[in-house]
Amino acid sequence: MILPTKHIRPERALLTVGAEVLACLNRPMTVSKVWDEVREQRGKSVGTAPINYDWFVLALNLLFMLNAVTFENGLLRKAVT
Repeated sequence: MILPTKHIRPERALLTVGAEVLACLNRPMTVSKVWDEVREQRGKSVGTAPINYDWFVLALNLLFMLNAVTFENGLLRKAVT
């Protein structure tokens, strides 16, 4: 699920979706805004399968576990490394 397998295509792997989330986080945003941005970016890509909100939340959970994002005052932002 985190990495692509023979049953999960690379564009649906949580690592790929998490990278898309990080690419959208150029500034602090609400979770809803990030969700809209990710869906918009995936909609522009040819051959990219849509993801549902549950899958998006799993990708966010992965990013939190990796300390790649923080959530403060209702805004999601990239963690400072």
